[in-house]
Amino acid sequence: MEAKVERIEEASGGAFAPLREKTFRTIWATSLFSNFGQLILGVGAAWEMTRLTSSASMVALVQTALMIPLMLIAVPAGAIADMFDQRKTALAGLGFSISCSALLTVLMMLGYSSPWLLLIFCSLIGAGVALFGPAWQASIREQVSPEQLPAAVALGSVSYNVARSFGPALGGLIVAAAGAQAAFGVTAVSYIPLFAAFFIWKRSYVPARLPPERIDRAILSGGRYAFHSPPIRNVLGRALLFGLASASYSALAPLIARDLLHGNASTFGLLLCAAGVGAVAGAFAISSVRERFTTEAAVRACIVASALALVIVGLSQNVALTCFGFFVIGGTNILSVGLLNVTVQLSAPRWVTARALSLFSSALTGGIAAGAIIWGQVAQAWGIQITILVSALAVLVSMVAGLRRPLPETTLTGVELVEIRGEPDVALDLTLRSGPVTIEIDYSVDPAKARDFYDIMRKVRRIRQRNGGFNWSIARDIADPALWTERYECPTWGDYLRMRGRLTESDRDVQALADSFHMRGDHPRVRRKLVRPYGSVRWRAESLDPRNDNIGLMVP
Repeated sequence: MEAKVERIEEASGGAFAPLREKTFRTIWATSLFSNFGQLILGVGAAWEMTRLTSSASMVALVQTALMIPLMLIAVPAGAIADMFDQRKTALAGLGFSISCSALLTVLMMLGYSSPWLLLIFCSLIGAGVALFGPAWQASIREQVSPEQLPAAVALGSVSYNVARSFGPALGGLIVAAAGAQAAFGVTAVSYIPLFAAFFIWKRSYVPARLPPERIDRAILSGGRYAFHSPPIRNVLGRALLFGLASASYSALAPLIARDLLHGNASTFGLLLCAAGVGAVAGAFAISSVRERFTTEAAVRACIVASALALVIVGLSQNVALTCFGFFVIGGTNILSVGLLNVTVQLSAPRWVTARALSLFSSALTGGIAAGAIIWGQVAQAWGIQITILVSALAVLVSMVAGLRRPLPETTLTGVELVEIRGEPDVALDLTLRSGPVTIEIDYSVDPAKARDFYDIMRKVRRIRQRNGGFNWSIARDIADPALWTERYECPTWGDYLRMRGRLTESDRDVQALADSFHMRGDHPRVRRKLVRPYGSVRWRAESLDPRNDNIGLMVP
């Protein structure tokens, strides 16, 4: 019941409430233009590929080329967005996409056109979008109030799908009237307003007290958090399955228009337009659906509706009926993706939000990219109609994943960071690179409550592991059954300080529950030890570690 009330409170203000915020409104409005350009790019590239080759698998690879960067680059892009200024990260991604789109336009105008050149540039443009995406999504929290976040996420989907409603049809008209090179030129121009919106945004960037992690460690930290966070891990698995099973309709849409409906580029654009209109309806429904239904129930209903719509698309040879199928698929797909996206945003604390969203994007687009390859090969062997029907069955089967691990109900409550009071006692001359560091915590627990304490410590283990601790263990003293020792490691002193700064409200509550079992003294005893204090490279005279900045006393 409480979760129900919280979901209703989150939706207060209406679906358009985030547009009252000037920064969000400006970025949202200009994102419409960039989304138009991205969709026009997809239409132009897909139809150009049908002109360059008759291979169904090559046509399907256009979808893969656009999605693979989102799968491969999204994760490091999320780490970069968490480590550095999200505004500058977004500008870098948009600038790269503008440059690649302009270069592709020039090459096409000069007559340099081939299937592989087209795929390469689709991937490069997608790479810029992949760098931009996590930074933009993570920055939404700074543009709206917490209670408006679900509505803001939904409006982000609306922005894409309003463009999706008309962009494909417009792209088809541009291709038919002026050729694919004109479509690519429009793509380059469409990113400029969004670039300008981020450029003029006066973001209040507060530098972190600690230097950013190395990119590899930042990626590892994000991956560890997602792996040890059941809600996020569950969503990632469902997103991967969903993308894999449902990729057929978008990847094979040009062939559905050409072979099943015997149409042209305008027919292709009309199908995508129908899907876009449905997607807009689905995006507007996200907030109301979260109020009335559980996330799992809503996603299951979307899966069933999407599977039935795929059957209609596979059997239909009527343009209106196929458009209806695309309308339903567009609505149910964006509703499912939006619900999953909100779940990730509400499950991740601020320090790892961009990385969690990038992993979600990578899982979803990776599934779509792999699915496009698979369904393209199936279509090459068995034909378009059978492929769509098999895909419908695969979408329906994906619902089985929710029977064992249903999607969680989440709110922003508990994910806000809390400050740890008190500084660790430091007598050694430490630097951020000093390490490894071992942390040992002694608890004195009533033996009669040992089982209850152990169950709580299993939750503590998950907190330590997802926040950056390694090699966690819990041990009980043989001579003194009341004495328990929790132990874990951090690679460096800097990693330990960062870990202390990642404690959330819910983490604090679990730790307080564990501390409540302690009988002797006010708090459990904590010992922090530097492993290999002599013989470590950090103790050598030629080490580059600074010795005069008292970094050992810096705690979040």
